[in-house]
Amino acid sequence: MSRVELLSPEGLRIDGRRPAELRKITSTTAVLSQADGSAYLEHGNTKVLAAVYGPREARHRALVLHDRAIINVEFNVAPFSTGERRRRTKNDKRLLEMASFVKQTFEPVVVTTLYARSQIDIYLQIIQHDGGTLQACINAATMALIDAGIAMTDYVCACTAGWVEREAAIDLNHIEESSDTSEVTVAMLPKSGKITLMQMESRLHVDKLEEVLSLAGEGCKQMHVVMDKTIRDRAEDLAAKMAV
Repeated sequence: MSRVELLSPEGLRIDGRRPAELRKITSTTAVLSQADGSAYLEHGNTKVLAAVYGPREARHRALVLHDRAIINVEFNVAPFSTGERRRRTKNDKRLLEMASFVKQTFEPVVVTTLYARSQIDIYLQIIQHDGGTLQACINAATMALIDAGIAMTDYVCACTAGWVEREAAIDLNHIEESSDTSEVTVAMLPKSGKITLMQMESRLHVDKLEEVLSLAGEGCKQMHVVMDKTIRDRAEDLAAKMAV
């Protein structure tokens, strides 16, 4: 039992949500004029900015692949993103780990064979952190890649779920993550239902795993609806401007 009551007797979480309820989501694309593609995403109070550059010439010739593009991911956390101000360097172990997760997530989905001998850069900036950082970064990167016109086999939609006290809950906030809570982040392709990433932060009993994964999958489907609407609204706006 954690010190903070994460689930009330009425079944409400500490921020007033039901266990299967996502936080408020705000998203938009094309927020950076100098990037080939960009997106801004808010999962509750977690705020992420994603920028995509490329396909472009690889910076290091030794890394060039003759049959496909390489994907490079760089991750940065603003010092003011949490209550405790801390400046992180690019060699911070946690940042490198997060960048690796994002890279592994998109390598099977981006059609890199169309961009041989080139490089696609994904830059992720955490502006504010309140839990669900990895899921927010993956979702923002998806929209930024689409905004850049990078070919992908499907959307990549991510959501976190965990076991909060006595039942499974979706889209954990910082207080829930910081408590004694088992947590799983899932990234999936909504059309096929295939999972392209499953990352666990702590131990979870096998009897609870199926329910948590199922709830995370439902969260991914809900995220797909939000992200698809953002992309379609942007396309309609561009079409309207071109028609004028």
